[in-house]
Formats: sequence, structure tokens, C-alpha cells
Amino acid sequence: MKKLTIFMIGVFSMSNLFAQDITDALSYSQDEIQGSARFRALSGAFGALGGDMSAVSLNPAGAAIFNRSHASMSLSSININNDVSFFNEKNSSSESKIDLHQAGGVFVFANTNSNSSWKKFVISLAYDKTANHDDQWFASGRNTNSVDNYFLAYAQGLRLDEISRFTGETISQAYAEIGNSYGYGNQQAFLGYESFILEPINDTDENTAYVSNIAQGTFNQQYDYISEGYNGKVSFNAATQYKDKLYLGINLNAHFINYEKYTFLRETNSNPGSLVTNVGFENNLLTTGNGFSFQLGAIFKLTEGLRAGFTYNSPTWFRINEETTQSISAFVDDIDDDEPTKNVNPNIVNIFPEYKLRSPGKISGSLAYVFGNKGLLSFDYSRRDYSNIEFKPEDDIFFRSQNEVINNIFKVANTYRFGGEYKHKQFSFRGGYRFEESPYEDESFVGDLTGFSLGLGYNFGNTRLDLTYDQAERTVNNSLYSVGLTDAAKVDSINSNVTLSLAFNL
Repeated sequence: MKKLTIFMIGVFSMSNLFAQDITDALSYSQDEIQGSARFRALSGAFGALGGDMSAVSLNPAGAAIFNRSHASMSLSSININNDVSFFNEKNSSSESKIDLHQAGGVFVFANTNSNSSWKKFVISLAYDKTANHDDQWFASGRNTNSVDNYFLAYAQGLRLDEISRFTGETISQAYAEIGNSYGYGNQQAFLGYESFILEPINDTDENTAYVSNIAQGTFNQQYDYISEGYNGKVSFNAATQYKDKLYLGINLNAHFINYEKYTFLRETNSNPGSLVTNVGFENNLLTTGNGFSFQLGAIFKLTEGLRAGFTYNSPTWFRINEETTQSISAFVDDIDDDEPTKNVNPNIVNIFPEYKLRSPGKISGSLAYVFGNKGLLSFDYSRRDYSNIEFKPEDDIFFRSQNEVINNIFKVANTYRFGGEYKHKQFSFRGGYRFEESPYEDESFVGDLTGFSLGLGYNFGNTRLDLTYDQAERTVNNSLYSVGLTDAAKVDSINSNVTLSLAFNL
């Protein structure tokens, strides 16, 4: 195992730190409740129903629908299939895992005072996975845009003595000192210079202009992407029932992020005049964080069968920590020494200062009709404005610029969910459909999400066993890098799940 030196990047301003990525911030802001099998079978259209642990995580008033104390847990088999297109070349990949993603219990305390309008008080505790980051795909193709543009984008305008080693310095020492003094952007230019990809116009400390040792032409590029981890939340719930018409609830949520991302680009060329003909560029990101949010919910019985629900989700206030490691290798033709392959591996873990992220709030409205003991139909609508994602501190130059970008590229996204259930004796037959709009103004970056679900349940009396299959599909154009080499790999992703839940009365 390689020995890594842990190094804290500390600069007077965070404006030079570029580890934070807007697409990653978006993924932290999308809290998609994985849910119980019954919840998933109705595609999450549970805002006006309650009576399910995952429904409580959606609308806190749903806990007051329970008449008896209750608990459930859910296990899923997750499968992600990706079809990747990059400059007319296509590749496919698949990722599978089994995951325990939901567990919780609700405790019902009936009011013994029969004259009181408040019928019961309920408390509950629940864990839900809200995002799955496990994914992998591979892109390959012939491009006319080289990785040299990534390093040139960072290097132009920087002094040579701010992106290069001093006499006697090692790669690790220089990489660490440059990060400490000038920030992440200078480190990228340093990697390009030390690997001979960049060449200064003048070999002086004052030089600020650079050219590439990679000649123009076509480039064979292969790009590996692997990510893992998840977002989750633990919710403490309190709910109550007023008469036979109104149910009210509140959730206090503790959120957490655990996310790792690995990318590797291999680029080769045989262009005339190209001194660098082979480049391998590796990047690793580790993100951890925690946050807080709250939810307020209500369910109102309009008639015996018709119910309406409303939920307000506050923004989530995150504190996030990030670490990065990098390395690059380049084969340099016509080099004067005996080592044409330049390996620049600083063996440094960059630890960035903690920053804050506020994800946008959400409002949801729901309608459901319950046909006695025969079944139900349900509809949920939710609205979230992703342009309200905000990095903090606001007085930081870089974060302020990122927030302006967020305001320009993100928009309001609406989500529609439909679900139905039919009961026959001890069996329940379920189905659902959902449609989620793209959060981007330019929907070519991320398309709309569509999904469906089918489920079956069996009621043993005090115990219920539920099984569901659901599938969702979305197309995403993933830029290889945020600057320079910004060409995108088109990923058509199909996420399918088989979920088994055990629920029982206590």
C-alpha cells in the first residue's frame, strides 16, 4: 500500500480551492427516500396516506395514522445498468449490490381521556437511505480535444515559480507547499508542468504564458469512473391526531454523507510533433459531511375516503469535508534523460477546510382516495428550486462565483407520483409511476427521470411481508472535467431494484 502524507491545504481565501463540484453538490441535495417495499410499490405516492414507516419520512403526519405501535425493515437488491456513448463509441457496464436501506419503529400512545379532541400521540425513530452513490462506467473514443487543455486552463496567467519545484525540493514537498501557498488550481498547473505536458514560453520565474508539448490532432481517450457511498438520514418524529379529521407531525432529521469518487483518464496520440504521446491522470475524492433539516406535515380527511396531505421540507444545512489525491504519468518522446516516462505522484492527501452547503427546501401536496378495505389511489406532487443550492461562507470569492453559476444553470424541478393498491383477502397488489423533471435549465445535461413499480404484499395479521420491483431511467451527460477537457460522456442509466420488507405490529 502506498504511504500517503496527509496535508491540510490552508490559504487566506478559499477562492483557489476547486475540489468542490457543482454536480456533486446537486447529488447531495437530491434526497430520494429509498423506502419500504410498499412505499416503493406506489412509487412513493404516500404523502396523504401514512401508516408506513417510509411514509413517515415523507410526511411526518403519517405516523399518526398508525393505531398500534409498529416496526419495519427493508432489504434491496440494487442493479444499475449504464450504456455510455463517447464520440460515437459505445460501452456498457453493470453494478449490483444488496443493501439494508430502511428501518424504523413507531410507538402509539392513545389518549385515555375520551372527552379530549386529541386522540393519540405518536413518536417514532427511522433510518432511511436517501441517495445511493454506487456507480461505475467506462467511456472510450477519439477526441480532438486533449487533456493538455485542462492543465493549460489552470496554468495560463500563473508565474512559473508558483507552479514548479525549487532546487532540491521533492515532488511531494513542492506539491504540498504550492497547495498551502496558492491553492488547488496551482497544484493542477504544477502536475502539468512537472509531467512535461506544459512548456513555459520563457524559462524565467516571471513567465505567465504556456504552450503544450502535445500537438494538435486526434486523441484516443479512455475514462474510468467509479463512485461509492450514500446519503442517509435518521429522523425523530412526533405526531398527533385531532378528532377524526386532522393529523399533524414534525420530523427532526440528522443527515450524513459518505461519498468516494475515482476517475482515471488514459490518453494516447501519434500526432506529428507531439513530444508527449501517452498520459495517465488519476483523481480521487473523499467527501464526508453531516447536516440538519426539519419537516412539517399535515393530513386532512376531507371525507371518509378522500384525504389530502401537505409537507414542508426545510433546506438541509450541511457541513462538508473533502480530501483529494492525484497522480499523473506521461511518456515524453525525445527527452534527454534515460526515463522517458514521467511519473508525478505526490503521495499527498489534500484536506480542504470545512465548508457549508445549503440544499434547497421542498413543498409537497398529496391526494388519496381509500376504498375502504378494498384498496386506494394516490397522487403526490412536489416542487424544489435547485437554484437555491448555496455554498458558504458567502463572502468567499470562489463560493460566491459558484453560487452565481448555480443560479444560472439550475431551475425548479417538479415531481409527480401516482400509486394504487388493490386488496384481495390477505393479498395486496400494487403499482405506481413517477416522473421527475430535470434540475437543469439546459436539459441536455441531465434529462427527466421516469420510473414505474409493481409490488405484492401478504398480510399475516400482525405481520406483513411485501415484495416490490421498481425501475427508473435517466440520461446524464457527464463532463470529464470542469475546465479544459469538458467533453461529456452520455450515460443512459437504468436503475432497477427488488425490495423485500418485513413489517409487524408491536
